[in-house]
Amino acid sequence: MKLTQLLVLTSLIYFLVLFPTFGQDYFLKDQAPFLSEIPTPEEFLGYPIGDQHTRHDQILAYFTKLAELSDRASIQTYGKTYENRKLIILTISKPKNLNNLEDIKKKHLAFTKPTNNPTNYDEVPVFIQLGYNVHGNEPSGGEAALLTAYTLVASNSPEVQTYLENAIVFIDPTINPDGRDRHTQWANQFKGSPLVSDPFDAEHNETWPRGRTNHYWFDLNRDWLLGIHPESRGKLTWYHEWYPNVVTDFHEMGTNSTYFFEPMKPIGSLDPIMPKENYEDLNNLFAPYFSSALDRIGSFYFTKEAFDGTYPGYGSSYPDLQGALALLFEQASSRGHLQKTQYGTISFPFTIRNQYVSSIATIKAAVENKATLRKYQQDFFKSSEVGGSQNGFAGYEFGDLYDQNRNKAFIDKLLLHKIKVYKSGDRYVVPVKQPQKRMVQTVFETYNKYRDSVFYDASAWSLANFYNIKYKGVKSLRTGAEVTSTDGIVKTSNFSKSNYAYILDWDDYNASAALYYMQSKGLLVASAFKPFTIKTSEGNRSFNYGSILIPVSKQKKNKDEVFRILKNAQEKFNVPIYSTETGFSTSGIDLGSGNFRKLDTPKALLLIGDGVYSYEAGEVWHLLDTRVHMPITKLKLNMFNSVPLKDYNTLVMVSGRYHQLDSLQQKRIKEWISYGNTLVTIGNASKWAIDKKMVSEVLTTKAKDSAKQKITKRLPYVDAGENIGRERVGGAIFEVDLDITHPLGFGYRNKSVPVYKNNSVFIAPSKNPYATVAKYTENAHIDGYISSNNYENYLKPSASIVVSSIGSGRVILFADNPNFRGSWYGTDRLFLNALFFGEHVYVPNVRE
Repeated sequence: MKLTQLLVLTSLIYFLVLFPTFGQDYFLKDQAPFLSEIPTPEEFLGYPIGDQHTRHDQILAYFTKLAELSDRASIQTYGKTYENRKLIILTISKPKNLNNLEDIKKKHLAFTKPTNNPTNYDEVPVFIQLGYNVHGNEPSGGEAALLTAYTLVASNSPEVQTYLENAIVFIDPTINPDGRDRHTQWANQFKGSPLVSDPFDAEHNETWPRGRTNHYWFDLNRDWLLGIHPESRGKLTWYHEWYPNVVTDFHEMGTNSTYFFEPMKPIGSLDPIMPKENYEDLNNLFAPYFSSALDRIGSFYFTKEAFDGTYPGYGSSYPDLQGALALLFEQASSRGHLQKTQYGTISFPFTIRNQYVSSIATIKAAVENKATLRKYQQDFFKSSEVGGSQNGFAGYEFGDLYDQNRNKAFIDKLLLHKIKVYKSGDRYVVPVKQPQKRMVQTVFETYNKYRDSVFYDASAWSLANFYNIKYKGVKSLRTGAEVTSTDGIVKTSNFSKSNYAYILDWDDYNASAALYYMQSKGLLVASAFKPFTIKTSEGNRSFNYGSILIPVSKQKKNKDEVFRILKNAQEKFNVPIYSTETGFSTSGIDLGSGNFRKLDTPKALLLIGDGVYSYEAGEVWHLLDTRVHMPITKLKLNMFNSVPLKDYNTLVMVSGRYHQLDSLQQKRIKEWISYGNTLVTIGNASKWAIDKKMVSEVLTTKAKDSAKQKITKRLPYVDAGENIGRERVGGAIFEVDLDITHPLGFGYRNKSVPVYKNNSVFIAPSKNPYATVAKYTENAHIDGYISSNNYENYLKPSASIVVSSIGSGRVILFADNPNFRGSWYGTDRLFLNALFFGEHVYVPNVRE
C-alpha cells in the first residue's frame, strides 16, 4: 500500500472512532448488559467520558458512589498528597470474594513466603492492580479507570462475571492527583466550542511547570525506589501489604505516535536481577491479548523498540522485583480534547478507549493465566533464598558514626522496601539471603558493564551511594537484633542550661534545619572554620569544621529564652547540642577565636519559569521546605526586573535556558554578586554562567590529536540514534575528592564522596589552587554507564565544584546535581553549605 493511501486510511479510521454517534456505547458496547441501579460515569458526571477532563475529586466521588451502591466494590484511602488530596484504591470482585478477602489474602500471601509450598495455583483469585495517571498531564488513564470500574461493578456479561469470580482487581485511578488537577484545570479552561485542534492553541500547551509532576515538581514515576513523597510512600506501604500478581502503568507519549505495550527494549543491564522469565516469557504471554484487543478496534501500536525497564524505580519495573508482572502502556496524547497529528486528528475519547480496552485485556490475560502467574511469584520468592550476591557476599555492613540522622533516613528507606536490617554493635547488617534479596542487590550492588548503552533513564541507582553511606560486603554475617523501626536510632543527650555557650554538631544531617530554626528565632550564631576540642556537659568533646557556636552573652534574649529555643530545636530535629561553661579549648581554636565567623540568615531567591528545568527547581524547593523548613522565594523569570535584589543574599539557578536574562540583567546579577552576595548554579546553569562570562572559569575541552587529520569513519545511517545516544550522560555515579576544610565541605569526615551526574557539563579545575572544592578522582567511576570518550576526555580531568570570585561576592558552580530527586542525602549538604556559609566563601588571591 502506498504511503498516501495509508495516511488516508489511517485518517479515516481516526475520524470514524473519534466522532461516534453514540455516547458511552463508544467504550462499553461489548460489555452489556449493565445493572440499571449503577450510574454510568456519564450519568454521574453529567457529561460523556472524553467530553472534558475529569477532576480528581469527581473521580473520587464516583468511586465512592460505586462502593456505596454495589456489593462488588469497596474503597480505601492509602494516603494523601501534599495538597491534601486523597489517594484511594477501589477493590472489585465477586461479593463472596470481598466478604472473604482476608482469608483470600492470606492464601495469596502464602505464595510469597519462601518457606511455604502451596500448590493450589488455580484456586486462589489472581490479584490485579490497575494503576493510572502517575503523570498528571497524561489523563487518559484516569478516565479509563472510571470506565473500567463501571464495567466491573455494573456489567453482567459472562466475560465480566468470570473476571470477578477469578480475580481481585485493585484500581488506583489517580496516583498523582495534584498534577492531574493542575492539568485538568488547564485543559478545561482553554477548551473551545467548537474544539480547536490546532497544536499551537493554548489548550495543547501548558505553561510551566505543567501538570506532569506532583506538588514539588517531582516525577512520581521515578519515585517507587526512592520513596521520597507521600504518594509513593503510601503506595509502597499498600503494595507490600498485598503483593499483586499483575501491575499496570498507564502513560501517554508524543501526539504523533500510536500506542505502545510491552515487551519493551531489552533491559540494558548485562546481567539483570529481574528474572528472565519475567521480561521474556510473561511479557510474550500477555502481548497477544493486547494486540488482539487493539486490532479489534482498529488501533495501531508498536512494541519492543522503545522504553526499557533497566531502572528499577518505575511503576512498570519496581513490581517486577516483587514477583509480579509489571506492564507499561503508552498512548499518543491528544494534549487536550482534539489535536491535529501527522496522521489526522486524534481526540481525547480515542486515547481513553485504547487505555480502557488494554485495561480489560489485562484482566482477561491475568485471569486466564492465573496459575502461571502464581507459580511464577512463588518461584520468584523461593529464588531469594538461593545464593548470595553476584559478588559472593553474604551481606552488607554499614553505618556512619558521626551522623545518626543520615543513618536513620537510610534505614527508613530499607524498611519501606521490607528489607531486613539487623544491629551488630555500632554497625548495621543487611543479609542478602532474604525475601527482598533483589532489593538488597538494588541498594548495594554497583555495575559497570551493560548490554546496551542507551537508556530511557538512569543507569545507576545504588541507594547506599545516594546516602553517602560507607558500606562493605562481607562473606559471613554476625547479626544482632532485627531493626523493625527507626524509633530510637538517633540518640541525643539532654544538654544542661549554660551561662556561657552552646555548640551544635554540624556533622549531623539535620543540623541545617536546627541552625535555620535558631536563626529564625533571632539567635546570633557563628561557625567554626577550624576544629577544636572543649569540655562540655558531656565531658571533653571534639568538634569538626562547621560546628555552630551559640554564645549566651552575645544574645539579645535572656539565657532562659536561649535555652528554650535550643531545647525546641533539639526536640524538633533530634540533633546533638552541647553546653559548655568555658571558652578555653583543650586543643584547637578557642571559642573567642577569629576562626569563628558569624552567620547571617540565608535570604534566598530561586529562579523559576519558562526555560528553567522544573525538576531541579522542585528539588531545591522540596529540600528547603520539607527538611530545612526554610522559605525560599520562587521568582518567575519574567518578574526579574521588578525584584529588589538587595533584599536577598543568595540566588539559586538550576539547569535551564536563561535566554530571558539579557545583557543588562546579567550585568545586574554580576553587580549584586560583587557587593558580597552568592550565586549558586547547578548543572546547565553553571555552563550558562561560564558561557556568559559571568565567571572566569572554563569548560573542559578534549585534548587535540597531534596526529594527522583524522578521517571520519563511515557508519550505517540506521545506527545514528544509537551511536549518538551512547554519548549522553543519562545518570551515573562517580567519586569526587572533596576539600573537607572548605566551607562547602563542612560536616564531611571523609573526602571521598559519591556524586550523581546526569548532564554533560564538564568544568575545568580552576587556575586558582584554592577554588576547586571537589574534583573527580583518577578512578572516579562507581556505578552506571558512561562512554569511554566522556569518561577519559571530559569527566576525569574535570571538577565537580568550583568557586569563582566576583568583587566581594562569589559564584558557586556545581557541575552535578547535589539534590537529585530529593534522594541524595550524601550531597545535598554541599548545597546547604553553599546557602548557610556562602557569605564566608572566598577565593584567596594567588600571585602568578
